[in-house]
Amino acid sequence: MAIREILKMGDPRLLRVAQPIEAFDTPELHTLIADMFETMVAVQGAGLAAPQIGVDLQLVIFGTGETIARYPDAPVVPRTVLINPVITPIGDEMEEGWEGCLSVPGLRGVVPRYQRLRYTGFDPQGQPIDRTVDGFHARVVQHECDHLIGVLYPMRVRDFSRFGFTEVLFPGLDPAADD
Repeated sequence: MAIREILKMGDPRLLRVAQPIEAFDTPELHTLIADMFETMVAVQGAGLAAPQIGVDLQLVIFGTGETIARYPDAPVVPRTVLINPVITPIGDEMEEGWEGCLSVPGLRGVVPRYQRLRYTGFDPQGQPIDRTVDGFHARVVQHECDHLIGVLYPMRVRDFSRFGFTEVLFPGLDPAADD
């Protein structure tokens, strides 16, 4: 296992549309997933998408099964590996919430997201995943899956009066927590 370098906003690799994974349960896939979890945990992230470490594949991981220091008030999201995801909003209800991103360090912004959704895809062995979620879990899934289509959260910010440096907006938080 290895901690991988996280690409930063401005790197053109973050703007690509990721390719579907075709081979499941391979040693290479398991190594990639292990590296992604080690990287995410090392930086106290809520999730990580393969494109964020320069891997052009439709793979996201999220959740740790415990409270995340960067989002102390958020409910616990189960540890999940999601391959070739498809997101289907349930209803039109949107919810605004503060987001940060490991690829956009030191900044936070309010982003509208679907409040409730269904996501499908596959686990590392190729078994289907089908979940209906809401709230923070739904937000994390949407944020990570955006990386698979070349979208970073600042592209979804609607009101730039609620976008800025973490150290200014949230003086009690460690500004390096987004690095």
